[in-house]
Amino acid sequence: MSKPKHDRALAETEAQAIGRNIRVSPRKLNLVAGLIRNQPASTALAKLTFSKRRIAKEVKTILESAIANAENNHQLDVDRLIVSKAEVGKAMVMRRFHARGRGRSAQIQKFFSHLKIIVAERDENDSSEGKAA
Repeated sequence: MSKPKHDRALAETEAQAIGRNIRVSPRKLNLVAGLIRNQPASTALAKLTFSKRRIAKEVKTILESAIANAENNHQLDVDRLIVSKAEVGKAMVMRRFHARGRGRSAQIQKFFSHLKIIVAERDENDSSEGKAA
């Protein structure tokens, strides 16, 4: 008596990877995610490799996971993959306090984020390669 299987939410030409509780604010993560949206997978990997932002290394591992999922689980062609979506969401907020002068305290908020990357296989007749620049 197991639960009934639910239908796949993604199309047959899509695969995803999700990174949860990444230790960066969603606002900063969205800047890095904006670099790779609507880019071919190889271009996105190159941009993340040479990015100066600290979080780009973690985003790159999530993107590599999405590419591996597409190749191994859904038999998609790696050379034709593009990053169709890169969604950033809020996660928990750790609250700490900072001692201030005259017996007061101030709150420090440490934000966490979620990241969902969806890669899709583009059509052969689609001319989105010129759009990548």
